[in-house]
Amino acid sequence: MGHPRYTSSESARIGEEIYERDIKPHIDVQANLGRLLSIDIETGDYEIGDDDSLDAPLRLHAKHPGAAVYTLRIGYKSSETIGGILEPVQ
Repeated sequence: MGHPRYTSSESARIGEEIYERDIKPHIDVQANLGRLLSIDIETGDYEIGDDDSLDAPLRLHAKHPGAAVYTLRIGYKSSETIGGILEPVQ
């Protein structure tokens, strides 16, 4: 579901840009492989959460009520799968 101020594709585009430009160079991707990263696409603030828990986006919403949050799985092409296999980023 999209955010009231952004479509799903806008959120994904902005979130991926922030991740690649501002976050990825400053985190140990290998140590966080498979963890969920939630990004407030308006502030650039982010939280890293454990595997499938919702703690990361909930912490962002607590700090920034109404935040436009994009979540990705560190090191993978998608954060979730239904009946499939998560593919690592090459």
